[in-house]
Amino acid sequence: MSICYLDGQYLPLEQARVSPMDRGFLFGDGGYEVIPVYSRRPFRLEEHIVRLGHTLAAIGLPDPHSAAEWAAIVREIVARNDWQDQSVYLQVTRGADDKRNHAFPAEVRPTVFLMSDALVTPSVAQLESGVAAVSAADFRWLRCDLKTIALLANCLLRQQAVAQGCAETILFRDGFLTEGAASNIFIVRDGVMLTPPKSHLMLPGITYDVVLELAQRHGLAHEVREILEDEVRAADEIWMTSSTKEVLAITTLDGRPVGSGRPGPVGRQMHAWYQDFKNTVMRGG
Repeated sequence: MSICYLDGQYLPLEQARVSPMDRGFLFGDGGYEVIPVYSRRPFRLEEHIVRLGHTLAAIGLPDPHSAAEWAAIVREIVARNDWQDQSVYLQVTRGADDKRNHAFPAEVRPTVFLMSDALVTPSVAQLESGVAAVSAADFRWLRCDLKTIALLANCLLRQQAVAQGCAETILFRDGFLTEGAASNIFIVRDGVMLTPPKSHLMLPGITYDVVLELAQRHGLAHEVREILEDEVRAADEIWMTSSTKEVLAITTLDGRPVGSGRPGPVGRQMHAWYQDFKNTVMRGG
């Protein structure tokens, strides 16, 4: 039985109820975080809370908790659920008003919701063979750096991949790579790892930061710069990264093989570095 948190109460997930007048339900008015937990230790919890605060401040939603309060709630959710490795979902909406009005209500209490599930990472088969992706024009709004719950555009883009039996949709805007529908994207060309810089057109991923830190630590040649669509399509390797996908090779794009059509040597090395980091640092506190 999964235990969640809703507005000050810990209760079974199936018992949680939110008003239909909640602005998260009516307008997608809120922010969220997904926090990976390894051996019951939330990874980079402080960075996740800071990113949540950035999102809430940008949409004019008062943060209902201090950093210490958020940390206590997350750790309690982890403690109350059974899995050693978890994925904690945290959501804050502007709250429930007594009417539907686009303008922000003057005085409502934010709705705070957290739940947890087992953290599922890629299978051995996926790691050995890689996964397939499709591409699409990035038609989302211009504040993709905010982790808001209004994710219909991302859902539509991700569904394009699902409908074709693929794992992800790689997004291009005006001829340049932005990210995936639910991941950050890295490529390798001539042994150099490349990824786009953080901007308002992409979500600044925590795993994205880890991969760049590992490249720096181990001396892997890398560049953070704007990447042309043509460079992606001619890449030797393409990876998707996220807290659940970790570092996962994309070996087919739009039905065509990426490089050799198998996970490449740089990606395999980065995955090994990531696993070592996970076992020694993420699990170690």
